[in-house]
Amino acid sequence: MYIALILIVVLAIVILFSSVRVVRQGYVYTIERLGRFTKPAHPGLHVIVPFVDRVGQKINMMEQVLDIPGQEIITKDNAMVGVDAVVFFQVLDAGKAAYEISGLHNAIQALTTTNLRTVMGSMDLDETLSKRDEINARLLSVVDHATSPWGLKVTRVEIMDIRPPKDISDAMARQMKAERLKRAQILDAEGSRAAEILRAEGEKQARILDAEGRRESAFRDAEAREREAEAEACATQVVSDAIASSGTQALNYFVAQKYVSAVEEFARSPNAKTILFPVEATQLIGSLGGIGELVRDAVTPPVGAAKADAPRAQPAPADNGTPFPPRPTVPATRDDRA
Repeated sequence: MYIALILIVVLAIVILFSSVRVVRQGYVYTIERLGRFTKPAHPGLHVIVPFVDRVGQKINMMEQVLDIPGQEIITKDNAMVGVDAVVFFQVLDAGKAAYEISGLHNAIQALTTTNLRTVMGSMDLDETLSKRDEINARLLSVVDHATSPWGLKVTRVEIMDIRPPKDISDAMARQMKAERLKRAQILDAEGSRAAEILRAEGEKQARILDAEGRRESAFRDAEAREREAEAEACATQVVSDAIASSGTQALNYFVAQKYVSAVEEFARSPNAKTILFPVEATQLIGSLGGIGELVRDAVTPPVGAAKADAPRAQPAPADNGTPFPPRPTVPATRDDRA
């Protein structure tokens, strides 16, 4: 009796445990009834019919990363390159992922590999190296469309590495170096040309400014000569008016002034040690007297109209009829013995 009761209790416990299933977070279990998929079991506690229902597959619903092994791909220009890639995908429908495809990871890997060969095989080597974003976008579109019946969503396809052959890598390095040298030479030539242009512009501007300066200087010199000529003309007119109004007195004044200046210059000569002038002192005194008389006539006011109309007193002419006494013309001699 006790044994039967114990067996019944044990059987009840077994049935209870077999009818309760706990699904972990991030997974979905497929429930099969007599071998047929009936419903997905989401995370949480689920009660199933024992011995009739069972858990078929446990599907990971989190986003997963699938590494694509390195592939040797021939490009459009017959260059052999090695390519590594990764695929990011997520299961959206557990029933389709479990029963629409067998070997989900292998299927995604094979599909990505074949499409990678197709996409990169239609491009040149330079395009495969410079257009990774375009390759990723094309692969993502093709693979996502192909895996949508399996209840998957391919989120990203990324090319990790592209390895061209060593000889092509060396040729590309030389090409890059030559291109950089070319650009450096072009920049150097452009810099030299710009410097020459700036130098030529500077010289041109300097010549223009120099010509303008010389023109301005010539204009100022001409203007100065014109002013000097006008002043000389005015002075000559004044002298002429003085001679015309005063007669020989003004002429005697100017001659005496020049005479005194010439004697003063002889006296200031640095090369003369001893100068002998055979000039009588009375001649110089007479000239000075004529100058004093001229000054007196100039400063003395006229007395009456008759006196104003009367001719002015003239100095007594010398025996030879000149305003000053004759003086012998003897060249000045320098006493080297002094």
